[in-house]
Amino acid sequence: MSDGQSGATPPATPSASTMSEDLRAGALIYHRHPRPGKLEIQATKPLGNQRDLALAYSPGVAAACEAIHADPAEAANLTTRANLVAVVSNGTAVLGLGNIGPLASKPVMEGKAVLFKKFAGIDVFDIEIDANEIDKIVTVVAALEPTFGGINLEDIKAPECFEVERLLRERMSIPVFHDDQHGTAIIVGAAVRNGLELSGKSIAEVKIVASGAGAAALACLNLLVSLGARRENIFVSDIKGVVYKGRTELMDPWKEPYAQETSARTLDEIIEGADVFLGLSAGGVLKPEMVAKMAPRPLIMALANPFPEIMPELAKQVRPDAMICTGRSDFPNQVNNVLCFPYIFRGALDCGATTINEEMKHAAVEAIAALARETPSDVVARAYGGETRRFGADSLIPSPFDPRLILRIAPAVARAANETGVATRPITDLEAYSESLTRFVFRSGFLMKPLFTAAKADPKRVVYAEGEDERVLRAAQVVLEEGLAKPILIGRPSVIENRIQRFGLTVKPGRDFEVIDPADDPRYKDYWSLYHQLAGRGGVTPDTARTIVRSNTSVIASLALHRGDADAMICGLEGAYMRHLRYVRQIIGLAPGVRDYSALSLVLTAKGAYFICDTQVKPDPCAEEIAEMAILAANHVRRFGIDPKIALLSHSDFGTYDTESARKMRRALELLTEQRPDLEADGEMQADTALSETLRDLKLSSSRLQGEANVLVMPNLDAANIGFQLTRMLADALPVGPILIGAAKPAHILSRDVTVRGVVNMTSVAVVEAQTVQS
Repeated sequence: MSDGQSGATPPATPSASTMSEDLRAGALIYHRHPRPGKLEIQATKPLGNQRDLALAYSPGVAAACEAIHADPAEAANLTTRANLVAVVSNGTAVLGLGNIGPLASKPVMEGKAVLFKKFAGIDVFDIEIDANEIDKIVTVVAALEPTFGGINLEDIKAPECFEVERLLRERMSIPVFHDDQHGTAIIVGAAVRNGLELSGKSIAEVKIVASGAGAAALACLNLLVSLGARRENIFVSDIKGVVYKGRTELMDPWKEPYAQETSARTLDEIIEGADVFLGLSAGGVLKPEMVAKMAPRPLIMALANPFPEIMPELAKQVRPDAMICTGRSDFPNQVNNVLCFPYIFRGALDCGATTINEEMKHAAVEAIAALARETPSDVVARAYGGETRRFGADSLIPSPFDPRLILRIAPAVARAANETGVATRPITDLEAYSESLTRFVFRSGFLMKPLFTAAKADPKRVVYAEGEDERVLRAAQVVLEEGLAKPILIGRPSVIENRIQRFGLTVKPGRDFEVIDPADDPRYKDYWSLYHQLAGRGGVTPDTARTIVRSNTSVIASLALHRGDADAMICGLEGAYMRHLRYVRQIIGLAPGVRDYSALSLVLTAKGAYFICDTQVKPDPCAEEIAEMAILAANHVRRFGIDPKIALLSHSDFGTYDTESARKMRRALELLTEQRPDLEADGEMQADTALSETLRDLKLSSSRLQGEANVLVMPNLDAANIGFQLTRMLADALPVGPILIGAAKPAHILSRDVTVRGVVNMTSVAVVEAQTVQS
């Protein structure tokens, strides 16, 4: 990166000389197919009939226009403006490509748009303008204020970018944020904050040496000064050498404050004794012999892309004590602007901020630095092939993949906006706001909230059969942090402790959770004796019982639940579902009056939440069993805070077929209506009839089911499992469950591909069920 260009910012765009032919070809195919570009516009409201059109456009749209004319603040409630950002560039400083112009920069700006949407749910119009003069840029962008809630300036070269941003901030009453400057600066600020904490140094005392004096470098230095660094301790070098008092060549008003009274003229002369090196210049400018002259435990931020000012391995050879950050994803401590810009805008837009001020930037710095010191996320571990980096020299800043970034940064930014008086819609309940942001992290966030709240109110003991599994260990960490349950893990203590350490978790066996060691538990004799008593007539001899209770963790979990040593159990992360169900059936048994088990699976789609049963257990349930599973499913659905609307599905639509399967579903409806007349249910009906009230009215205007069904009861296991899997894959739906219904005590068998969040979700389901059973 040459001096004058911006700092490290995603997406890292390789230059033509560094890109492989394979990557080039793949990128072109990616952008061309199946349709050109990376963006589309979708309607968020129905447009299916004449009334919809009348509401969306003429004449109904006039009502919205009049409301905004009377009160401009209503634009936030009646239009997308409060969630719409403009990514604006003239293409004069595209990372790795230089001044390629506005049209050629469009793929980069589209890329920035999809990052906004992916990470923070913010809609973006990318706007490439053919203008290089400051006044023209400012005039064009300022005129866009009625359309947008915020402006993200991108890839505009220095020094023009400084003046463009300053003038726009003065003229506009919405946030204007030059990400190349401030995004990089915020991440650098967080890295410096944590690096100095590890080295035991004070920001007011450290010597900082910068290579590069472009937009990003100067923004970084300005932010560090506002965080407490002293200008007299900051030395800057650019392509013309050291920035010193009296220098005239390649100087400007933004660089001038960092001019030092010094005779030094080269980077080599000013690097001696430096505590922090900030590189936003060109690859290879920091030599190993320069690194050798730095202060103890130096922080080296070599952020030039694609080649850093010094490669980390070279720096480590001469200074093993160095902490190193780069702009590259293949090294630890990547300074990547996607760590902050989506979430800063999220917080600013949600509170209606008129600007992004220094206090809001400081809040983002502290939030990012604090997150790096938290327990690592399982999502991050998966992104890096299972490797977990705990806070330290190789983990000064969070990973861009950490899903908690939005939960930490956006509320911190909104709080700072509130406190500094720039929020036009101040968020009064920041805790509730933080919870609402989980919709961007976990699609199950809103739906699970009632269960999480109930679980926290009275946590129960949950025993996990696969206690050595990484997903269970990470889930236990989350469960304890959120106060959802009291975990009991089955596994070898030494293995559990080693894996906790490897995964960077902070929970401790014995202190935070109980461990049942299959090889050495004082209750072993009681357990195998109980198992023999329960399963002896099923061919389980005393010797067999002893062996199984030493080796089968699902049996141990079931016995713990049966004896009252736990209130609920979770198993199934390893092995076939029916094998686990066999032991639950043997040991836990059925609830009083229940004919058999069934499984309820939840899928969260873009359209809403749908419960499907039975997806796991009964190959061909009879009418009585179908009615029973519908009633039991309704009880579980209500725990989610949802009123069950039950559809008994079939190939037949209210008598259009007279097959055995159709008659079974009709009989099931009769039984269901007799036993639970209070439930809203109908059938037999086809799937589209269940999901569309309009279609249903055309076929049977007297249906007992109103609106859209949310509990879909299938006629057999084939239909249920196929329907569940198709919905999950084709609709990119998030699964929750399966929830085992009909057991005497809360026992749940998960799927082998369940995620950490899936385990956490099912833990809350099990706890709430245990509360109900015990009450």
